[in-house]
Parts: sequence; C-alpha cells; structure tokens
Amino acid sequence: MAILGALTNALPFAAEIAQRGAWKVEIDHLQLIGAQLPTAEIFLEFAIPRMGRRADAIIVAGGLVFVLEYKVGERSFPRHAIEQVHGYALDLKNFHVTSHDKAIVPLLISTEAPPQQLGLGFWADDRVHEPIRLGVGDVLPTIQRMIAVGGAAPFDAAEWASGGYRPTPNIIEAAEALYRGHAVTEISRSEAGAENLTRTAAAIEAVVDRMKANGGKAICFVTGVPGAGKTLAGLNIACGRMAKDVGEDATFLSGNGPLVDVLREALKRDVRARKGRPVAGDGDARHLAERSPDKFVQNVHHFRDEYLLGAIPSEHVVVFDEAQRAWDRKQTAEFMRKKRGQAGFDMSEPAFLLSVMDRHPDWCVVVCLIGEGQEINRGEAGVSEWVRALQGDLRHWEVHLPPHLLEEGSLDAGLRWHLSQRVPNPEPELHLAVSIRSFRAETVSAYVAAVLGENSSAALATLPRPSDFPVLRTRNLATARARLRAKRRAGERAGLLASSNALRLKPEGLYVKAEVDVCNWFLNPVEDVRSSDALEDAATEFDVQGLELDWTCVAWDLNLRRIDKWEARAFRGTRWTAIHGDSDELGRADYVRNAYRVLLTRARQGMIIFVPPGDAEDATRPPAEYDAIYNWLGDCGATELT
Repeated sequence: MAILGALTNALPFAAEIAQRGAWKVEIDHLQLIGAQLPTAEIFLEFAIPRMGRRADAIIVAGGLVFVLEYKVGERSFPRHAIEQVHGYALDLKNFHVTSHDKAIVPLLISTEAPPQQLGLGFWADDRVHEPIRLGVGDVLPTIQRMIAVGGAAPFDAAEWASGGYRPTPNIIEAAEALYRGHAVTEISRSEAGAENLTRTAAAIEAVVDRMKANGGKAICFVTGVPGAGKTLAGLNIACGRMAKDVGEDATFLSGNGPLVDVLREALKRDVRARKGRPVAGDGDARHLAERSPDKFVQNVHHFRDEYLLGAIPSEHVVVFDEAQRAWDRKQTAEFMRKKRGQAGFDMSEPAFLLSVMDRHPDWCVVVCLIGEGQEINRGEAGVSEWVRALQGDLRHWEVHLPPHLLEEGSLDAGLRWHLSQRVPNPEPELHLAVSIRSFRAETVSAYVAAVLGENSSAALATLPRPSDFPVLRTRNLATARARLRAKRRAGERAGLLASSNALRLKPEGLYVKAEVDVCNWFLNPVEDVRSSDALEDAATEFDVQGLELDWTCVAWDLNLRRIDKWEARAFRGTRWTAIHGDSDELGRADYVRNAYRVLLTRARQGMIIFVPPGDAEDATRPPAEYDAIYNWLGDCGATELT
C-alpha cells in the first residue's frame, strides 16, 4: 500500500479507480519478480519526457534494460500495444543519453493471456530487441533467460536512470506537445541545434515584450538550413504568447496547405484521443488545450482574405512559416483578380500582410520563418519581397535579422544597402544553422547541398556515418520497399517521395499526378493502404515540405539529370524539354533543384534513392541518363543497396 500511495501522490492529477486497480496488479506481480531477482532495480511509472510518456515499469538486471507495459484484463496482444512498448524502448535508445549503449528489451504483458511459447526472438542492430508478448507467468523466466544469454556487463541503475533526456520529436509530435502546454526545452535536444532554438526564441520574446510594453511594430526574420527547426521555433513562439497572456492572441500562419491540414488534423485527433482525460500542468496548459486548432494554425491565404475589407486583426503576434513562399505582386494580383474578384489589387502578398498588421494602433510583431533554397513554385518571391514591402510605407517598423542576410549573395545590393541602414546590429541568434531533423546526423542538409552542387568531394566530406544515417541507392523499387518495411519500427513512419514533375516514373508504378490525401498519408496507421507506410503512393515536394518521415525512398527522374552538370527539364506531351533561364529572380530551373532539395531532406533516420534502370526502347527513359545520376550518387558516397 505504501508503493501505491507514493504513486498516487506523485501524479499531478487525481488517479482514477481503474488506474489504482492496474497499479495494484502490477505492484503485486513485480514484488514476486523482485523476490527472485534480488540484484535487480525496478522503476515504476518511468517518465519518458517526450510527449509526457511513462513506461509502466523498468527492470534493470544483468546488464539489460527491460521495459514492461501491462495490459490489465487483456487476453490478446493488440498491435497498438505492441507498438506502444516498442516505442518506449526506441525512445530510450535514441533520446535517453545513458541508454545509447544499453541493450533494451520491451515486454508486453497481457494479464489474462494464456502462457506463451517462449523464445529469444531477434535483436536489431541498435540492440533494441523486438517486443516479446507474455502472459503474467512468462515474465520471470523470460527475464532470466535473456540475462543468461545476454552477456551484457552490469551497470549502476541509479546512474542510468538519472541520465539526461534529449528528445527530437517530429514536427507533428512537437505541435501536439506544445499545444498541450509543454515547453520547447522539454521536447528538444540540449545540443547545439536546440540551444540555438532556445536563443532564437529568447531573442524574439525580447522584441515582443518591448513592443508590447512601449508600443511599436517590428518584423523578425528567422532563417535556417533545412531541418533546423524553423517550424518548431514558430510553433513555440505562437504557443508561448498564448500561454503567457490569455488575453493576447497569437497565431501560426503558413501558405503550405498540406502542412496546415496535417497539423490541424493531428491536433484534432490528439484532442479527441485525450477527451475526458485530466490536463496536467498549470492554467497555461489547460488554456492551450481548450483552444481551437483551427485558430492556432491557419492558412495564410485564408488570413489574407479575411482582412481584405480593412478590419484590424485580433492577433498581435503572427508567425509566417515558410515566408519565402509568399507570392510576388504578379502572382498575388493575378490570383486576387481571377479567384477573389479584386480587379484593382496590386500588392505582393508580403506587402499586403504587413499592411494588415500595420492597422494595429498600438503594437504588433511579425515573425518570418525563411527556409533558404526551398522555393519550389513560380511566384514564390523569397525574402526579397518582404524587404521591398518594408521600403514603402513601413519605414517605422523595426527590422531584426541575422547577419548573413546583409552579405553578398543573399539579396541584391540595393536591398542589402536598405537593410544596413535600418539594422545597425544584426542578430546571429536569428539563424538556425544546425539541422535537428535527423537526431542521428546533423550533416544531412550540407550533404544534400553538395549532392545537388557540383562537388562530390564536399559530399563525401559531409556524408553521414552509415551507422547513424544510411544513404543508400538502388535501381530496384521493390528492394527499396522491402528495406523500408524492415527498418520501420513502432510509431516510426516511412514513405515514397518523388518530384511533382517526375512523370516518367509512371512505368515504375509511381504516378505523381495522383492526388495524395496528406492527412491520411501522414497520420493513418500502417495497415491503412492510404498511409505513407503502405508504400503505395508517392508524395511530392508540395505534400511534404515542412513535414518529415523517419525513413524515405526518393525516386529520381530525368527532370533533373546530369550531363557533366545538373540540368533541369520539364515533361510536356511526349518528351522532355529543357528549362532555360527566364526573367524571374528565381529561375524555373532553381525550382526543380529546390524540389529535390526538399525531398532529400525529409528523412530523420535514413534514406534510399531509387534511380530507375530506364528502357532502351523508350526515348523518354534512356538508360544512360539514369546511369549518370546513379553513378554521381555513388561518387557522392551513397552505398548500393543489396
């Protein structure tokens, strides 16, 4: 009863009767096990901070870490329960510092299940065992058998338990956690990338607090390499402003429709799944949990349309995600004329959005998250259009930006000169230089930049270690699918990716013009054929920009081919046509290259690049041109998948 009382008192909310009953079953069983394993250390309700998860029990014995998940009253072993305990084990392995070198065994215990046929099962390369399904009486003999054959060196359990926890959630998990009231420090690694995130957030919070206290308007540009956490930083800022002041409105805006749809749907599913459960934490957490996901995450185009008639926004703090994708004047004017009946509209999207926020009589702050080198569609103007908008009637706005935007090559000379007059002290903390998308390798974005450049030596120098982040190449799509299925574990996600103009992948069974339902693709379970894990539908750069998967297969077509150097092409009718430069600040060829940059930086744990073999009988798929791409990837260090 003392143990039960301690557990109850440790909870931040009242324990329900069912929970107390489950604890009693677990405690009685673990006491019997502990009597037979006198040197073992047992931890109950072991906290796994990412997303507020807790393992029912951890047993440290014989140099092994056993993760126990009880299903009291259950006779079978549901898939979701198997993935749950497997996920706990993987979280420990990947994010718990003192577990990186430990062997971990997940055990799923259904208390009403009959005795199971016991076997040793299989270890993965990272020494996380596959989940073992057990009845109550199977647990002790299984632990004893695993210890006997494990050969692991004993270690100090207390020291292990006190190890630091450095999670790197994907953006969907991060949004759910922040929306529940967690701080970014709870869900981010404490290494270089996450420290940068914290400094960035602090710099922007200082600007917001000063504007609010003294009045005034400011814009902050936050730049970063792919995967550096720009979206996470933006979500954190928006959540932070809502949590600190219930009367203050803040919102996260994005022109990326799929990102908005997926985040909203994920938050709604999470709210439904937790309906009726007590919300841990203080009033800030409860306040966030009660907000509408549709208000928290909005489509920037809908926000624009709402304020066409001159109303003052309710939001004082607005975060524009992927602000480099905002439309230029030509694209915006054409859309407003054709789709909204606004014949006289003659402003770029940045100019109009800033003019809307300028309607506030007191104060406001606009945060622009800039993904450099990720413009993927015509009419996306990059950071230049935002600076041009600030040159007009908005000279009273403060401008905050990182130093490299004032360097040659970032903007044209005139825009750089204008900014230099308004920004005497650029702020380095507004640039996120370290990719944290892959918790296994921080050089992925640099590697991809080298692959898409012309320097294989630079690619080899930044190639992630195969044990950390494998980069593989293959000519066989079936082989790639088999490897992804073998690699995906527990709640991890895998998926096929291809460029939106990779039209000659159709003979390989990948038709990029088939519409993907992104919410089902990113959120549905593996058994759903619409899910990314089914590996049936390939998502394009427009579907996945800003989102991520654990394991990817990127299918490469001849819209970006190598003839001594990279050449961008479009498929029209029955043939490929060259893409030449045009008058755009960003040429159409840049959009093709950026599409592949997006696709190649979506993976968190590893990727396969599939290059078709081609067909000598098909003029649109010459084998020699595919061979050139495949050989270049080999020169850049991609290992052949066997």
